[in-house]
Amino acid sequence: MTQRAVMVVANGFHDEEAAETVAYLKDHGVDVKVTGIKKGEVTGKHGRQTLSIDTPVADLNPEDFIALFLPGGTAPEALRLDDDVLSFTRRYFEREGAVVGAICHGAQILISAGVLAGRTLTCYEGIRDDVRLAGARYQDKKVVTDGRLVTSRTPKDIPAFNEALVKALGLEDTAAEDESADTDADTAVEAPADLAAEPDAAEAAADSDTEPTEATR
Repeated sequence: MTQRAVMVVANGFHDEEAAETVAYLKDHGVDVKVTGIKKGEVTGKHGRQTLSIDTPVADLNPEDFIALFLPGGTAPEALRLDDDVLSFTRRYFEREGAVVGAICHGAQILISAGVLAGRTLTCYEGIRDDVRLAGARYQDKKVVTDGRLVTSRTPKDIPAFNEALVKALGLEDTAAEDESADTDADTAVEAPADLAAEPDAAEAAADSDTEPTEATR
């Protein structure tokens, strides 16, 4: 059976954060369901991605997904105000073994859902005080893994974020195995006929990279 993750978006989602992580998950055998507040199309912050939502988040069952992915951009500002989005996020967090990935402003949804108390995470530096006020510990690192919660700061951290997310899912070797199998098939010669435990916290080196301020976006 194909494994599925769910990504929650609205207009203004960060184009690269969404596209690159979805592609990485697919490379590791995970299909990604796109959802949001209502049916229709949503456009990325920079206008480079348009995504279709065919099922609103209110109609989804958290039990159907192995991961919840929250990209940043300006979309989380709208999503955090929607009761259905917050309800889905809380119910997903209650699942045993639930994996949640949030990058940049995606943590705003987690803040409003009230699920961060006692957690350790990172985020876009402009909302670090909001994270602390939500009862969480903020760390200025490329990626922070706290149990099955994986967070990163900015688009520059996407590679580290993607690696940590698939590690939390226990899928870090899937793409490598598939690539190896493809290579073996391409180079094979005819032969005789008889012939997922909890991840350790990932601590990438601290980095000073930050996203442009709100004034320059």
